[in-house]
Amino acid sequence: MADILASLRSLMASQSPPLDALLVLSEDYHQSEYVSARDKRREFVSGFTGSAGLALITKNEARLWTDGRYFLQATQQLSDQWKLMRIGEDPPLDVWISDNLQKEAAIGIDPWCVSVDTAQRWERAFAKKNQKLVQTSTNLVDEIWKNRPPAEINPAVDHPLEFAGRSVAEKLKALREKLSSEKARGIIITALDEVAWLYNIRGSDVSYSPVVHAFAIVTLNSAFLYVDKRKVSSKVSSSLQANGIEVREYGAVSSDAAMLASNQLDQATGVNFGQNGVCQNDTCDNDLIWVDPASCCYALFSKLDANKVLLQQSPLALAKALKNPVELDGLKNAHIRDGAAVVQYLVWLDKQMQEIYGASGYFLEGEVTSKKIPETMKLTEVSVSDKLEGFRASKEHFRGLSFPTISSVGPNAAIIHYSPQAKTCAELDPNSIYLFDSGAQYLDGTTDITRTVHFGKPSALEKACYTSVLKGHIALGNARFPNGTNGYSLDILARIPLWRYGLDYRHGTGHGIGSYLNVHEGPHQISFRPQARNVPLQVSMTVTDEPGYYEDGNFGIRLENVLVIKEADTEFNFGDKGYLSFEHITWAPYQIKLIDLSILTPEEIQWLNRYHSKCREILAPYLDKNEMEWLKKATEPHSSFVGHMVAT
Repeated sequence: MADILASLRSLMASQSPPLDALLVLSEDYHQSEYVSARDKRREFVSGFTGSAGLALITKNEARLWTDGRYFLQATQQLSDQWKLMRIGEDPPLDVWISDNLQKEAAIGIDPWCVSVDTAQRWERAFAKKNQKLVQTSTNLVDEIWKNRPPAEINPAVDHPLEFAGRSVAEKLKALREKLSSEKARGIIITALDEVAWLYNIRGSDVSYSPVVHAFAIVTLNSAFLYVDKRKVSSKVSSSLQANGIEVREYGAVSSDAAMLASNQLDQATGVNFGQNGVCQNDTCDNDLIWVDPASCCYALFSKLDANKVLLQQSPLALAKALKNPVELDGLKNAHIRDGAAVVQYLVWLDKQMQEIYGASGYFLEGEVTSKKIPETMKLTEVSVSDKLEGFRASKEHFRGLSFPTISSVGPNAAIIHYSPQAKTCAELDPNSIYLFDSGAQYLDGTTDITRTVHFGKPSALEKACYTSVLKGHIALGNARFPNGTNGYSLDILARIPLWRYGLDYRHGTGHGIGSYLNVHEGPHQISFRPQARNVPLQVSMTVTDEPGYYEDGNFGIRLENVLVIKEADTEFNFGDKGYLSFEHITWAPYQIKLIDLSILTPEEIQWLNRYHSKCREILAPYLDKNEMEWLKKATEPHSSFVGHMVAT
């Protein structure tokens, strides 16, 4: 690590002007959350493997900013060459630079790896002391990364209409109408999932996300896909051409952005005005180029006339989030198969924990006396998560995992985005909580589910915390709210049961889910973060419901289901706003022995009974006799529940 920092500092000094600091971001050229191996530059320089973080290297310091999900992980992974900066607790990066670097300091950045809004925010902050954000001509990390993974040539594939639900022609027509209404004559699309969604293509360029490294430009009359042409088969090329989409090399997007700015791109293609679009003659007064400031890189923005740019959230973000009926059906079906895989995993794991470790198991509470287990029989966080992947892989339309499985025992479960490694991961412990947060990519939908279990005797504290998390999970899922409500307003519902005990968690409560796309999807979210105010929750959106509690060095608890937003059948309709509610589409049991029944209300118990009854009914066709017997036992009312049973 010291050699990496020394090499970077040497390069920084050789730049013109010499750099006083270098920013190394987590993102790729598309501002992706998950990036390919060759784009993990921040991980390479810092050793921190979390998906979110920002590294700053000065002449004599190295600091890393990350959010509350990763505080514990970063503490463990950063060497003594680095100092952790906790977002929300320590000064933000721009404030720290302004306060600690000299006047007129030059701070280097690769303009391809930073968004427009981030770069502009930093420029404004640095200007207070005449400090300057300097765009480097190359990425300095790439220059010293000797064994950087090569670019992979993975094929792009068509995403069939039977899964997509809307044709490319429909999507382009709607996009062009939106452009016209905003007085824009073109848009640069940089987010990988937006490109994939718009053109109904998928790929495997990024682990866990079925996307292709590509840009798109759409004008009122033409459309382009910028991609390594070696990835595009004749079949895919024909499909694209049939929709009026021209395939160009990935690197051509830079010069084409400049041509778009000078209104030469359409003319250069020889496209007949109005052939594909909504502008039928030369008199159109649309003169803006639409750019999403959160996802477009600064390098492409710099090719445009800033006075003629519409800096606004991409219209595709909301369009993609509003699932069509085919996508909703696909998501529901995918979650049923996925729920069956989770139950099969729990059945298997329950048996293994009892047979190998002498655990009392999923249903009974009992202390376990530790005994020596042969190495070949030991269960580890990685070996059991591999087994879970195997159950998923047997299901129809499976294409891979949707993110690295968080399989975590005891203290590791307190690391919110823990990623177990085969050589260093923990062995399963019948006396400790086990949390697994996992999901899969299926052709008809993307899944994400978290369950927390204990195969021994949970403590009173663990039960109280689990039950408080469950109460928040139920409260959010049962919410009814007027149209126009955003996720910021609802986030508190999941936290109130924890707040009663003075407890909380450092992550948002819900995110959107893609339709065989990214597992984290906006533009909406349920969170305490200000950006959760930006977009109201709307019918046909998906969102997760995942409160948690984490006690460093001891245990972690999280429960997560995917919800679909639907119209609520309310008795009244104050203000004629219309009211919304949630529908659960995730199916897997909550562990009864981790619940302190005395804390639950009768209404919460009724909800739990109904949910468990639906689990039995919905998953039955996918389970064998033994698995179904286990599920019946896992979902039957506890004796304390009997008085609260309701018809389902």
